[in-house]
Amino acid sequence: MSNFFKKLFKGKKKKDQDRVLSKGEMYDVYTEQIIKKVCNSRSNCIDIGAHSGEIVDIISEYAPKGIHYGFEPIPTMYNNLVAKYKKNKNWQFFDLALSDQKGTTTFNYVVTHPAYSGINKRSYPNENENISLIEVKTELLDNVLPADYKVDLIKIDVEGGEMGVLKGAVETIRKYKPVIVFEHGLGAAEFYGTTPEMVYELLHNCGLKLYTLTGWLGEGNPLTLDEHKRLFDTNEEYYFVAAVNGGSNWARKN
Repeated sequence: MSNFFKKLFKGKKKKDQDRVLSKGEMYDVYTEQIIKKVCNSRSNCIDIGAHSGEIVDIISEYAPKGIHYGFEPIPTMYNNLVAKYKKNKNWQFFDLALSDQKGTTTFNYVVTHPAYSGINKRSYPNENENISLIEVKTELLDNVLPADYKVDLIKIDVEGGEMGVLKGAVETIRKYKPVIVFEHGLGAAEFYGTTPEMVYELLHNCGLKLYTLTGWLGEGNPLTLDEHKRLFDTNEEYYFVAAVNGGSNWARKN
């Protein structure tokens, strides 16, 4: 095990260190490490696609005094989040599907695997998924946040709809340049007409560089457009970090 991974797994039980983790589980490990590195106790964070609250719990651990916003359009999951965190006054949840348009839209709720749910139907591992079409409210993140809200970190997991989320948050991103951990993968993004070039250009124009999760945590260089496109096209990576600088240059202040 490299020194990099030893640091990641420090404090974990040996059986957990030895177990081979799936790619998704590794992304979860890296995401927690990024949150830990970026956040101090008063950092403000946004969880877009809050689902069951896995990232909510991590943010609450590392930024317990921050003001946080969570977005989850699936009614049952939204209600569960509100109930689960009703005593945590640092969180406010919205039953919105963030986008670049305000209004309502049909939403593909994948009952059998809710994590695959999204505004547009995407590619699913199982062809026989039980999908329920529901109506949800859509809104721009820029319209929801208070004018003086300084965000430090945003996590986006919306099954291909990330370009709409980013377009609806451009003012916030340009002004505060938060670290953004986001899913952007083949099998989902193309169902929204999104290309890696579009995502790269938008974030670049907001003053952010793109990294892989391990690249940001280690000493990797920011991705070029060609590198980002190759990683997307080959599905070698489907989680990325957008930030002003890499993690090796990030000074966490308490």
